[in-house]
Amino acid sequence: MNSNRRILLKQRPQGMPTPDDFAIVEAPVPALGADEVLVRNRFLSLDPYMRGQMDGGKSYIQAIDIGDVMNGHTVGEVVESKNAAFAPGDLVWGPGHWQEYAVLKSPPLRKITGSHSPSAWLGPMGLPGWTAYVGLFDLGAPKPGETIVVSSATGAVGALVGQLAKRYGLRTVGIAGGEAKCRYAVDELGYDVCVDYKSSDFPAALAAACPTGVDIDFENVGGAILDAVWPLLNSHARVIICGLMAQYNLKTKYPGPELTHLLKSRLTIRGFIISDYAARFPEAIAQMSARLASGEIKIREDITDGIENAPSAFIGMLQGRNLGKTIVRIG
Repeated sequence: MNSNRRILLKQRPQGMPTPDDFAIVEAPVPALGADEVLVRNRFLSLDPYMRGQMDGGKSYIQAIDIGDVMNGHTVGEVVESKNAAFAPGDLVWGPGHWQEYAVLKSPPLRKITGSHSPSAWLGPMGLPGWTAYVGLFDLGAPKPGETIVVSSATGAVGALVGQLAKRYGLRTVGIAGGEAKCRYAVDELGYDVCVDYKSSDFPAALAAACPTGVDIDFENVGGAILDAVWPLLNSHARVIICGLMAQYNLKTKYPGPELTHLLKSRLTIRGFIISDYAARFPEAIAQMSARLASGEIKIREDITDGIENAPSAFIGMLQGRNLGKTIVRIG
């Protein structure tokens, strides 16, 4: 245990990231200070928000400087501890980043308990699950019988939102790219219908899938997809802006929708950052744990082996090549 492979930000991307924007380096395994824990990362979560961090500048989350380790949450095993709350062998969740070993403190380090797969803490038991649960129920304020549209319907967050909404009694309309993803959304995740945004008649197909309009838009993509949803929004609809994946790699600002509809239909639009709702995490964890254990929630993981392959897996996720939660197995 004398080497720690890490993925650094080599340069800021111009549009879609490329492998040249990253650097793989080896560094010594860091020594521990007081109350610190050395973690050998086993699984790394790759998420769209990381793309915004690569650009620098002011945002809701700290930017990554050139030469810094890429940020991200991991599940790993404690190998050394100077904190009485953690012992070697404990499985933990925390911001371990794109590297084999990390030195962390508590908080935010969290010990993993229960019988779920460790990688589930990067999906339904972790940030995607918390985001889906809090975003739907706290911000979406769903009512049985309403129609919800979920973009990126088979992604880490969207797949969970769709399942939660369906079981709450909503009509669920997914949006995904390609026949395989749409079929998975309906057959496995239980969406009432899923519309392929790559089809030539996408706006018309989406309108046909929402004959009574849209009451909740759980927006993960933005761009042309939000443009198609916008005219379908009912009076007093709620638009939850969880992500804008289609716009992260643009070199020029994407034009916004016609806002007179917002005025006339008295719409509520909320930008949504899950870290603002930390007090709700314990309830979200308990709820998602119970639903996962009972089989009510189904998950699919898109796993890539090897820390050195994290950049290509990340780029593939931004291009929509993944099906399910994007994870790198580091061990």
